[in-house]
Amino acid sequence: MAGKLRRYHHLTIWQQLTWPSLVFSNLRDFFFVGVGLVQSFFKLLFWRPDVVFTKGGYVCLPVGIAARVLRIPLVIHDSDAHPGLTNRILSKWANAIATGAPLEYYPYNPQKTTYVGIPIDEKFRPFTTEEQQAAKAEWGVVVDQPLIVVTGGGLGAARINLTVAKTLKQLQKLGSVVLVAGAGQYDELRAELPQDSDTFQLYPFVTNMHSLLGAADVVVTRAGATTILELAALAKPTILVPNAKLTGGHQLKNAAVYHDAGAALLVDEDLMEETPKLLVDAVDEVLEDAAKSRAMAERFHAFAKPNAAKDMARLILKASRRTV
Repeated sequence: MAGKLRRYHHLTIWQQLTWPSLVFSNLRDFFFVGVGLVQSFFKLLFWRPDVVFTKGGYVCLPVGIAARVLRIPLVIHDSDAHPGLTNRILSKWANAIATGAPLEYYPYNPQKTTYVGIPIDEKFRPFTTEEQQAAKAEWGVVVDQPLIVVTGGGLGAARINLTVAKTLKQLQKLGSVVLVAGAGQYDELRAELPQDSDTFQLYPFVTNMHSLLGAADVVVTRAGATTILELAALAKPTILVPNAKLTGGHQLKNAAVYHDAGAALLVDEDLMEETPKLLVDAVDEVLEDAAKSRAMAERFHAFAKPNAAKDMARLILKASRRTV
């Protein structure tokens, strides 16, 4: 059991303190943290692991504290470019810290912190021109025109979906469009949008995302840390539309890293909702200047860490005092 401290980036502290159900949930979850700590202590006491590895979610806090109490080596990893509350607490006791973004974005002790990136499937790699055309043919879109892939992640992104629906005809003038809308809004969009063709396709989700993203000439997506690194590994021109409402503003901070490096374009979701054409303009900007887009993709690819999984494993084994 674990407790979660609910914080919303788009609300002031006062607004959150005057939200009764939010305050109640946070107070209740302080109790859950205590229960989780007791549970974690006895489980680790029974298992006696050589090392504990945590990824920073709120469920990791009691486990990490229990590891500290029992003197079990602790290794933590931050995917986001801004550390969450759990990792900020556990970093004081961690034997080793790994990060998904360059070290300057973290307040950690540099002597025990390593920039490893994020472990991703090795299928996410740059596609040759021939492989990209073959992937387009596999997905049934026009091979000799640009492909715009829009995805809001596994659960979809309602405001991105609606923007695509409003601007679909304009986007289709720029290329074929594939929208991965998420299951929750799929039926609504299916009833509203044209049937699938070689210039537009709608999916609730896809399983072989590496193939679809590899086929793309430009990708519009949220700013989740893993998705960003998958696209960096593919070296894809990317437009990030971060969700500003998530705890700690993590997606805003993730997007800023790559936008500031000239590795991705950034579209403000609130402004996009008011003026949907902003998304069309961003896609047009990417597709209009091939040399500029290629340079942006190369800067993006520089953030790829193909050995992230191995480097992470080495840190864990080293902390456990086993042979690397």
